[in-house]
Amino acid sequence: MPYSGLAEFITALEKSGELSRIKKFVDPVLEITEITDRITKNNGKALLFENNGTQFPLLINAFGSDRRMALALGKNRISDAADDISAIIKNITESHAGLSGKLKILPELFKMARFLPSLKRKKGLCQQIIIKEPDLGILPALKCWPHDGGRFITLPMVHTVDPVTGKTNVGMYRMQIFDKVTTGMHWQRHKTGASHYEAWKKTGRKMPVTVTLGGDPVYTYCATAPLPENISEYILAGLLRRSGVKLVKCITNDLYIPEDADIVIEGYVDPAEPLVTEGPFGDHTGFYSLSDLYPAFHVTCITHSGNAVYPATIVGIPPQEDAWLAKTTSAIFMPPLKLAVQPEIDDIHLPDAGVAHNLAIVRINKSYPGQGMKVISSLSGAGQMMFSKYIIVVSGDVDIRNYRDLTKHVIKHTSVQSDIVFTHGPLDVLDHSSGRFSFGGKAGIDATVKLPEEIVNNVSESVKGKKRDPFSFSHRLVRNLNADLNLEGIGVAIMAVDTSEDPDPGGSIAALLKKENHADLPELILVVDHTVDIYDYFMVAWQTLGNTDPVRDHYIISPRTIMLDATIKLTKSGKFRGEWPNIVCSDPGTIKHVDEMWDDLGLGGFLTSPSLKAGKLLRNGKASIEL
Repeated sequence: MPYSGLAEFITALEKSGELSRIKKFVDPVLEITEITDRITKNNGKALLFENNGTQFPLLINAFGSDRRMALALGKNRISDAADDISAIIKNITESHAGLSGKLKILPELFKMARFLPSLKRKKGLCQQIIIKEPDLGILPALKCWPHDGGRFITLPMVHTVDPVTGKTNVGMYRMQIFDKVTTGMHWQRHKTGASHYEAWKKTGRKMPVTVTLGGDPVYTYCATAPLPENISEYILAGLLRRSGVKLVKCITNDLYIPEDADIVIEGYVDPAEPLVTEGPFGDHTGFYSLSDLYPAFHVTCITHSGNAVYPATIVGIPPQEDAWLAKTTSAIFMPPLKLAVQPEIDDIHLPDAGVAHNLAIVRINKSYPGQGMKVISSLSGAGQMMFSKYIIVVSGDVDIRNYRDLTKHVIKHTSVQSDIVFTHGPLDVLDHSSGRFSFGGKAGIDATVKLPEEIVNNVSESVKGKKRDPFSFSHRLVRNLNADLNLEGIGVAIMAVDTSEDPDPGGSIAALLKKENHADLPELILVVDHTVDIYDYFMVAWQTLGNTDPVRDHYIISPRTIMLDATIKLTKSGKFRGEWPNIVCSDPGTIKHVDEMWDDLGLGGFLTSPSLKAGKLLRNGKASIEL
């Protein structure tokens, strides 16, 4: 069932017991984020901040559970949305021999036509109130984290058009508010918005841009979906909600937007203007993305519906609300991926600790030697999968969401000598580990069950998966060692090291491990900073995936043991050139203030700030670390 604006979605959330209303005044500067972070980390409800200093209630964490994500798509379960898209693709792409076969699919095609977007001549609900002297200060935009460059619009649907082809795009690019009528436009180099910007630059004309907020929540999801560049997001929205999206023309430019959006910000980007400094911003990686140059967006008009709600989200140390958006994307887009690229794929999982692009786990139905490597090669260039830093391919009946069983399977079926391929390629621009902007090392791990032709005979497999003797290691840098998993037969050990005493801790430890030639070495050794809780496996995984360049930071210790250096790469080490970002967490003053107001928020029992633990990872500096 489609929703006409966020007010209807809020009613559905409330009826389902998925919403908490907060009537006490809460400041959009830092306080809303701190409260939301406590709720998201504890699987809490969507939050409606009704008293935020503006006329617009603020809705946040609206997508932060399987149930709410399904409600946003108008379904009972996320899998229902995947099934709908799968059925459509199957009907269209299956072979239909002869005229009678082709006629059979006509009803399906006619049905699909009803779901396509259509134009509406009159003004829409989103234009009930028109503000021709705009002021972005009317919006409860968030300053999320202490070292953010300012307030940001965090759930914008940015509408652009290619001046040559006329193809439209709706992307989600954060917007830092600079003044009443100007923001940054953070479309990254790989995004369609940036491609349209370059095309407009060649015309010598200003680029029309319109930003919508809210409306049917399915629009927000579709703006994040990895669609091919020439497929309209509103086609996907129509298919998901089983009703075509009605579009209306903007007031001050010629773009078309959903008539039921809550808030509309119209304007333009002038490609002839110099770029402006945008950021820092506490990002979904759990680290700050640092200041950089992006285009300025100039606001010409703001419109909104009479009962408009302002939607927002926060990102930071995972898991956050965006984890459910990524999970939904995996479910919806796996069927077309299997059909078009990899028919042997059985399942794909993007763990929360990998923040969408650092780790992809793929399970395949394997039938011939080399198939695991073939899948790694194909996925490495498939759409947004090209940003994946680590791709692990498995086969068999292993549950890829049971991380203990998965780790055991990967170690059992991976030979360091023959089953890991290291390459270089494009990275998400938010990846900080490489030292080269949006480019760096990658690793593909073929952990499929090996066929006879693939077995490396000179590597002993006898100890894999069996309980071991205790592993111990002494070094002046090592402050703590967790070898519990190795003792269980999983073959992993984690070292916490103090990097202040050695410019190359990974190299020093690797050299000693090779020299001592331990008989009881685990297959995988992870080296992290001494501030990391090495018994919190989620935190270890997040730090490892975020802080490593797979090519630069791996060490082959023995024919069956590999080590990853996941420590902070300070400039003085010679391994890294540039700024290293700090992690994202709240400041002590905000934490204390929220503690004091908690009982008045109506959110149930007291929840401790996640930043109290995360704060132990902070280093000197602000958004970036100072040496």
